Amino acid sequence: EKPLSDLTGNWAAIFGVEKESKEQEKAVGEFKQDGNHLEGTFRTETGDYRFLEGTVQGRKFWLSCFDGAHAFLFSGSIQGDSLQGEFRSGHKYQTLWTGWKDPGFDLGAADSLTQVRPDAKISFSVKNPAGQEIKFPSAQFDNKIKIFTVMGTWCPNCRDEQIFLRDFLKENPALANDITVIGFSFERFKDASQANAHILDYKKKLGIPFEIVYAGKADKAEAARFFPALDKVMAFPTMIILDKQNRVRRVHTGFDGPATSRFAAFKTDFTTLMNELK
Repeated sequence: EKPLSDLTGNWAAIFGVEKESKEQEKAVGEFKQDGNHLEGTFRTETGDYRFLEGTVQGRKFWLSCFDGAHAFLFSGSIQGDSLQGEFRSGHKYQTLWTGWKDPGFDLGAADSLTQVRPDAKISFSVKNPAGQEIKFPSAQFDNKIKIFTVMGTWCPNCRDEQIFLRDFLKENPALANDITVIGFSFERFKDASQANAHILDYKKKLGIPFEIVYAGKADKAEAARFFPALDKVMAFPTMIILDKQNRVRRVHTGFDGPATSRFAAFKTDFTTLMNELK
């Protein structure tokens, strides 16, 4: 059917409109429409929904994806200048959402959502899948820029971030010599040996050149306990960047991946920061 209107552009959105305000989530829909064909994504403060594709038929529209770990379906209808929709994840979760055009609407700044507690310092002691201890602070991190990422192999946004870091190190060999990256993986496996085997397989398939260690179960509270210097962990992924003097220079919550309009700007900003810290 002929589309009632063209949805191309950015849409302010609220997910969970049927819930109390504290349980609702802000989002920005980034859409591109060509006739009946619709594609785009939703950005949130904890990450994005990656590559969505679908159709507009009359006043109704659908966007969906399946990435091997998550099945998402966004459906809705055009109601004048607003969008009214439903979001389904897998076969259990569903919620309502609404969207509208608002150029002044935006999400919280990713670099300010999570803070380091006053006078607190990042520290840890953990073993890699080979059983070798990695301890911070220690001599192996001296005179290095440190990038510690809170992640999970089950998390699509984390996968985007790990690939970004892999490619950045490959494309910037001069900077790579000054950078140490460690991924702290919070997994759904109850058994540590299973988790470590899965992490090794993940590293091999993606060609990850840096350490990924098993840090606990897939739970934000568990991640916050592992890094008590942080006031909270809102999202998988969360990237902690320390300079050569072990000072935390940035805590980046979530990740605007390659499906979003912000990915290129993030890459430029990240490169600038690495050059400053070098």
